Amino acid sequence: MAWVTSTSEIVYENRWIRVREDQVVRPDGTDGLYGVVELRQPAVFVVALTDGDEVVLLTVDRHTTGRSVEVPAGGTDGEEPLVAAQRELLEETGYRASSWVHVGTMQALNGVCEAPEHVFVARGLTLAKATGHHEEGISDVRTVPFAEVLAMVARGEVTDGETVAALMYAAIHLGRVR
Repeated sequence: MAWVTSTSEIVYENRWIRVREDQVVRPDGTDGLYGVVELRQPAVFVVALTDGDEVVLLTVDRHTTGRSVEVPAGGTDGEEPLVAAQRELLEETGYRASSWVHVGTMQALNGVCEAPEHVFVARGLTLAKATGHHEEGISDVRTVPFAEVLAMVARGEVTDGETVAALMYAAIHLGRVR
């Protein structure tokens, strides 16, 4: 049996998210209440690679979780995902890329969210000028060899689940894992 929604009520919304409460019938037939967070727009994640096989990483201070090491990412704000990915890379890192490949689509926190996300690999980087650094809490932009980034994940230095998933999509695309 599948989940059945009896009623749905929006309990909060702003420009970026909407929160709803669903009265549901669970797969086992019992009644329940389920809270769902919906992203108003899909998000994008960019695994940007230098010619030396380094990944561009950000250190950002998140209101929710504190310091985090991540790949560039953000909302599409109504744009096509590729356009948004290009904008986010430039705003957050100061880089432009000449080559873009969409390598996957995923859902964040699918147990409580409707949050579609698109992952891109960007190559052919050139340094331009960052524009959104400080208001987003970004304190550092650096390049790290791809193999070292994977080691950082293994050591627990990269804990953002979406960054870890984006790196996995990139690793599969690049033939680093099967």
